[in-house]
Amino acid sequence: MNLKRLHVILPYLIAAVWLINGLFCKVMHLVPRHQLIVARILGDEYAGLLTTAIGLSEIGIAIWILSGFKSRTCAFIQIVLIAAMNIIEFFLAPDLLLFGKINALIAAVFILIVYWNEFILPRKAIIHIRS
Repeated sequence: MNLKRLHVILPYLIAAVWLINGLFCKVMHLVPRHQLIVARILGDEYAGLLTTAIGLSEIGIAIWILSGFKSRTCAFIQIVLIAAMNIIEFFLAPDLLLFGKINALIAAVFILIVYWNEFILPRKAIIHIRS
C-alpha cells in the first residue's frame, strides 16, 4: 500500500476507534467496565450520565476527524485526551482496564499512529509522489 493511500485510509480507522468506543462502549453501555471506570474516577452518582457524555464527545471527535476541519488541532486534542485518560486510568483504575496497565502501551501506540498520520505521513506521501 502506498503512503498516499494509507494517509487516506488511516483517518477512517482512527475515527472508527473513537466511534466504537463512544457509541457502543459508552453511549449504548455495551461494555459496563467503562461506566465502572468513570464511577471509580468521578464518583457513582452521575457515572451513567458522565459515561454517556464522554461517549457523545468521542462520537463528536470521530465526526471531527472525518470532516477534516482543522485536522492538526484535532490530532493534538486527540493526543492530549488519550494521554490524559490513560494516565488517570493507569493510576486510579488499572484493574478495570481491558489489558490492565498494558493499556498504557496500547494508548501510546494509538497516539503515535495519530501523530504519524497527521504530522509525518503527509510530508512523506508528498515526497513519495514527487519521486
